[in-house]
Amino acid sequence: MQLFLFVLFLHKLLILKENTEYYSRFYKKIRSTTPDFIGFLKVKIMINRYLTINDAKEDSVFLFGARQTGKTTLLLQLFPENKFYDLLENDTFERFRRNPSLLRQELMTLKEGDIVIIDEIQLIPELLNEVHWLIVRKNLHFILSGSSARKLKRKGVNTLGGRALLNILYPLTSNEVPDFDLIRAINHGMIPSHYLSSAAMIQKKLQAYISVYLKEEIKAEALVRNLNTFNRFLEVAALTNGEMVNYNNIAQDCGIDAKTVKEYFAILEETLIGFMVPAFEKTVKRRLNQAPRFYFFDVALPNYLLKRTNLQPGSEDFGHSFEHLMIQEIRAFLGYNNYENALTFWHTYSGYEVDAVLCGGKTAIEFKSSKEVQSKHLKGLKAFKEEHPEARLIIVSLDKEPRIFNEVKVLPAEIFLKKLWNKEII
Repeated sequence: MQLFLFVLFLHKLLILKENTEYYSRFYKKIRSTTPDFIGFLKVKIMINRYLTINDAKEDSVFLFGARQTGKTTLLLQLFPENKFYDLLENDTFERFRRNPSLLRQELMTLKEGDIVIIDEIQLIPELLNEVHWLIVRKNLHFILSGSSARKLKRKGVNTLGGRALLNILYPLTSNEVPDFDLIRAINHGMIPSHYLSSAAMIQKKLQAYISVYLKEEIKAEALVRNLNTFNRFLEVAALTNGEMVNYNNIAQDCGIDAKTVKEYFAILEETLIGFMVPAFEKTVKRRLNQAPRFYFFDVALPNYLLKRTNLQPGSEDFGHSFEHLMIQEIRAFLGYNNYENALTFWHTYSGYEVDAVLCGGKTAIEFKSSKEVQSKHLKGLKAFKEEHPEARLIIVSLDKEPRIFNEVKVLPAEIFLKKLWNKEII
């Protein structure tokens, strides 16, 4: 764990420390708002994130990410000297809730091109009118962060007319973590404070996370009428995590109608708690199933909801979580590198399937938590190759060494992840 204390970040902190005002503000803010920061010259400091938000130098930016993925930490690390409004602070929230025009008044003295940060912008969507005016009239650049896009999509909310670029902060990824531990990632998840947590504390942290989500994102916004029913839906959604979504079956299990189930899934997506992976649609000869697959945004959430603990290789539950983690990594890589709609899966009515089909069929990937890939594991990839002969075939496993097996590249998980982030897979 001592490797979490790396030289580059310490150097940045020492530079900040020379300016007492900026250092004090940075240090106090980080300590008060981020669970993955313990203190200066302590073991668990911060991890260099892949996302740099360089867009803010040229344009305004929306930065979305689920709760506790590290948005505030990242913004304070990258922009320690910039004007920063945190709407989770009661006094700041109350000032702008009563009078949103105060924002315009306070920023009139800034220079063209200055960057202003508003954290948790979804709490006061009315501020976007003032932000819009300041972008157009003063050419200020804004970074508008939030953990839910739902309020900003409501009718009548100013979405800045395309003047703000979209950035997403995902949970931690393997390339961001020194000495990445696959087993820890599967059992703890990749939310920063969860991955860094001790084994004794992780269940309590996950319980608190789910409770806070239900209270703050669902109950506080009155998104559902019956919280108990939604809680049951979460459990059923966890059971179908990584599987094709059948709205009617889920509705029957929850005792609600299919329309409500679709609305609940929409809530999970818009509050960034889950995402859908669409089916690959290019049909050659086999008839394809077109239902999407649903995943929670972090692998630890379905494990907690289903009471799965201490997962180890060899179990079916570990295999499901292994696949989920790999999909989670691919999604983050594609998102950070601006690949749109590049992740799909392939499933035929005759039972053949491929877990991940990338970039329109150029690469097909299967995930098997086996310690040695065998011929039976290649059936889906071989069937896909028959219809898409130019596709590159990869199977990710727990094999000790990479190899070529019947024209399929077998990659140990850690090697696959390194190649992914080195841009050797796509």
